[in-house]
Amino acid sequence: MSVDRGDIDEGVRVDAGRLLARGASDDVSADRRLAAAVDDLGVPDAWRLSDRARALVHETFAGQCGLIEQELRHAASRLLAERGAPEPALLLERRGPSVYPTLSAAGLLAERELMREMIGRARQAVLADTLVPPAPEGGDRPSLIVRLVEHPRAAVSNLASALMVAEAKRRDGLAKPRHSDLPAECHHRLVWAAAAVLRTELAPCAGGDQAAIDAALTDAALRALASHDEGERLEAVAMRLAVALGAPTSELGALLVEAFGDRRVALAIALLAQALGLDYDSVRDMVLDPVPDRFWLALRAAGLERPAIARIGLVLADSEPSRDLEAFADQLPAILAVPVADARAALAPLALHPDFRASLVQLARALR
Repeated sequence: MSVDRGDIDEGVRVDAGRLLARGASDDVSADRRLAAAVDDLGVPDAWRLSDRARALVHETFAGQCGLIEQELRHAASRLLAERGAPEPALLLERRGPSVYPTLSAAGLLAERELMREMIGRARQAVLADTLVPPAPEGGDRPSLIVRLVEHPRAAVSNLASALMVAEAKRRDGLAKPRHSDLPAECHHRLVWAAAAVLRTELAPCAGGDQAAIDAALTDAALRALASHDEGERLEAVAMRLAVALGAPTSELGALLVEAFGDRRVALAIALLAQALGLDYDSVRDMVLDPVPDRFWLALRAAGLERPAIARIGLVLADSEPSRDLEAFADQLPAILAVPVADARAALAPLALHPDFRASLVQLARALR
């Protein structure tokens, strides 16, 4: 069927031109797609993110980008209006979200530390959703978190209540947050990346207002950084609660079993981190790692014995099909045979300064 070129409207001509341009330059993109597919074939199934976790990574990243973008747009727009640049101020307020799709296309999903946080959150949320609470042993005994809320020490009681609120905000979107709750370094990275996206968005129509736009975006970003408070993050609250509890080794195993059984994954991670003297993120990585060797060593390093380790392993195996219960049962004697001191020594690098540890990992990867 022939097409009368005169019947093609201008919009279609533009689209056709874009199609030709993409097709002509797609050789490199096609090669990248093939390389990604080949790399994917080499990833063991156990290492892959589940579909649910993958969706949560994108959802969380989009949500954090949206919060930061909204804050920057509003603040920069107000500053521009106050400084006599109403046109870019209006553009900032009127245009829709652009930070998430732009940063995703620019490859920020490959930024290791940012994605470590996003993947950690996603896996933690999936584990909390899939944990199967064990049958109660104490009849009508209240759950761990309820007992902590009713704790006679106000410090523990208040922090337990704060933990419940923080979990609800993270899980259910209760009291929709107005600000990002990322760790400081990730927040810093994303704020400046978002500011760069907004500047690029406004550049074609900036005209003589470019200097004012740059100043407004810079001031808005600096204010967003200055007002960022890590203290209300779920992870920070959980760590403060673990410190306030100060659980002795003799009680730690039972607390961990209950925390996992109650689906309080953040509290379980914080309790173990407090016992080992490690930061939350390092222990979260161990707990959620699809290869659990370091997690078993962490339980031994914390002084846990057979009953607690066996119950924790059973609770986790029941929650995730990827965790092999038979393999865990076969490995349990070897786990228990590791002396506590040796387990602590094996995990000692985790206590190093983060930059020192990252450099050691990078060097080890290069030498393999």
